Amino acid sequence: MSEVQRTLVLLKPDAYQRGFIGAIISRFEKKGLILEKMELMNLSVDKAVSHYAEHEGKDFYNNLIAFITSDKLVALILSGISAVHVVRIMCGATNSAEAEAGTIRGDYSLSNSRNIIHSSDSAESAQREIDIFFPI
Repeated sequence: MSEVQRTLVLLKPDAYQRGFIGAIISRFEKKGLILEKMELMNLSVDKAVSHYAEHEGKDFYNNLIAFITSDKLVALILSGISAVHVVRIMCGATNSAEAEAGTIRGDYSLSNSRNIIHSSDSAESAQREIDIFFPI
């Protein structure tokens, strides 16, 4: 039997600007995931740098930081059986042009850089990211 996990999801500024927050959260709830925490926030540059540390030095890094801090986003902690994997599948391919219809990116985004949503890629990343966005 799979274990119950927690994962971090960010509904990025483009999801906020385009009014998709409720529709996306509804998808997770319909799947059976539990919404443990949620916060609407303007992400500071310091938190963005901490969150995206593994991308520092890559050609898209500065644009990524600028975008994620450009407007409000919604940070979520979701939990459920195999939550990290389930949420990643629901999000679809990072490059939205390649995301399958029926996934969040496949239905709501066409851009690789403005791709609506972030989700943790492992249980270890989830804990690190949760600690950044929801410190105790």
